[in-house]
Amino acid sequence: MTIRLICLDADDTLWHNMRHFHDAETALVDMVRPFAEAGVARQALETCEARNLPLYGYGAKGFTLSMIETAVELCGDALTPALVTKLLSAGRSLLAHPVELLQGIADTLERLSERGRLVLVTKGDLLHQEAKLAASGLDERFSGIEIVSDKTADTFRRICERYGVPAGDMIMAGDSMRSDVLPALQAGAWAAYVPQPGAWSHEQAAPPTETERYRLLESLADLPALIDQLNGLDHEGGRSLSIAGTDNRR
Repeated sequence: MTIRLICLDADDTLWHNMRHFHDAETALVDMVRPFAEAGVARQALETCEARNLPLYGYGAKGFTLSMIETAVELCGDALTPALVTKLLSAGRSLLAHPVELLQGIADTLERLSERGRLVLVTKGDLLHQEAKLAASGLDERFSGIEIVSDKTADTFRRICERYGVPAGDMIMAGDSMRSDVLPALQAGAWAAYVPQPGAWSHEQAAPPTETERYRLLESLADLPALIDQLNGLDHEGGRSLSIAGTDNRR
């Protein structure tokens, strides 16, 4: 087994994302405060988002529609055009904020590119994800870009077929247990979980307990060394006698 295909998530794996959604959610909570306390408003939004995912998919535009729908539910006839305008402005800010890379990402991608082909696998609105990737300046570092409506085991099977590698020669790394880790493992690939603070509850799930193809990393910067270990190499490219102790599940 040799890891030849390295798939990476984008949002909150390469650049900051969720904190901007938290800011928009806080704006909604403040706007509807006369009609609902903060906890009620946040729960209503979460319920609305989950209900709308099959219709709107992932991303800022669907989130904005869910914010407006939540405000309608909480405010009723008291919802004013001015409040809707503020909600639209909060949603628009999600589409226009600067792309801020996580610390050390450029260097990490350089090290990873020495170990295999890099493929970006991200979900959400096509136009917005393309815009963020272009703004990040990272697009030329990837051999392939896969923007999908959702990440499933079939998604990763198709990626393996498209790039001509067996699933056992691919690793997927990202901050979502639900979208990055579990479906990649189901497809027969390796998976590295790189959790970030403030993760969306929808993307959380119980970690796998019975697979040797799963690793928990403190940082994406740890991925090159993990790949070396899985390939039986030391950091200088020489053969390693043992890769014992690489399973750092918690």
